[in-house]
Amino acid sequence: MTRTDFKPRLPGYIATGLLILVTSFWTFWGVAEMWHEGWGMPFPHPLRYLFLGAACLVFTLIALTWPRLGGWLLLVFGGAFSVWWSSVAAGRGWLNWQWVLAALFPLAGSLVVVGVLFLLEGRYRRRLRAEGWSPPVNWLRRNLRYVLGVGIPLLTVAVTSAFFAPSTLSRVDDGDRSARLIEGHGVVLVWAPQGPGWNWKQPWGGYPSWDMIALYGVQPVGFQDKPGYEDRHATMMDMEATGLCRYLSADGTTLMAEPQDVWRFPTAEGIVRSLVGGGQNAGCTLRRVQEESEEGESWYADCIRRANKDTPLWAPDEEPIYYWSADEYDEEESWYVPYGGGVLGYQPKEWGNPRHGYRCVREP
Repeated sequence: MTRTDFKPRLPGYIATGLLILVTSFWTFWGVAEMWHEGWGMPFPHPLRYLFLGAACLVFTLIALTWPRLGGWLLLVFGGAFSVWWSSVAAGRGWLNWQWVLAALFPLAGSLVVVGVLFLLEGRYRRRLRAEGWSPPVNWLRRNLRYVLGVGIPLLTVAVTSAFFAPSTLSRVDDGDRSARLIEGHGVVLVWAPQGPGWNWKQPWGGYPSWDMIALYGVQPVGFQDKPGYEDRHATMMDMEATGLCRYLSADGTTLMAEPQDVWRFPTAEGIVRSLVGGGQNAGCTLRRVQEESEEGESWYADCIRRANKDTPLWAPDEEPIYYWSADEYDEEESWYVPYGGGVLGYQPKEWGNPRHGYRCVREP
């Protein structure tokens, strides 16, 4: 192949390579999240994690077969997805140039570039057909782009599943959603039964935010807007004084009109030391590390054995994979504990979504 022959083919080669990379990334993300977050949910809930990877694979097949059609589809989809993702990021305070360059463009905006390159590839192929070009006789040479475009994402599925599936499929679920006594690593706590004290799902499909839980007892009692808190967040003192757990009945099944002071919201330390794996305590301890960067302090759950989304601490068939803790990161964010231990995260206190649950505790 001469340099003259290679130059007009370059946009097609680049477009194919970039689209395979993007498809493989979203395939990896979707399969990993399906095993990590979605497994155990009623069918077809877990399949929604595969949508982006599957969509990119369909676009790959279309673009390789009909470059002009595929190019326009990628332009429209990539542009629309970039706008939607930017709006989500703006709502969460993530939208800045660093986020655009590090996340938005490589994973969404690049589809627009790929679309343009496939339009150039379509023009090049149309010119070849006009010149009487015929495809190679050898099957592999003729279909190499299809082999790579489909084979690499499928290989990604296989490798990712081989890594995540063993742990996910070994989860322990005894089906008991009653109040449970858990003898943790240096702590002994009773965890609330299924009901308002444990993953109380709301009409919008998510779970109460940290703010909503902490301000439950502020008049008017409940999850309504609280006068005086329009421009500020709840604090740890609010969680202790007016938190939902104070209003939970002794049996943990009903929220009362007045504080009962039987249950409380667990600390990060209490959750970490109660993490389980294989149906038994995982031997986890909370480690705090002061970072030199502006991030401040990082918290880790160091475990003797691998923690998992097992009973009696977790409900494997429910969406939450994190538990909010009573501890604040700062005025706007609070710490949460993932079911697998490792690095603890923090999120805005007003953020309530299907992944962040909670569970009240009391002393035996």
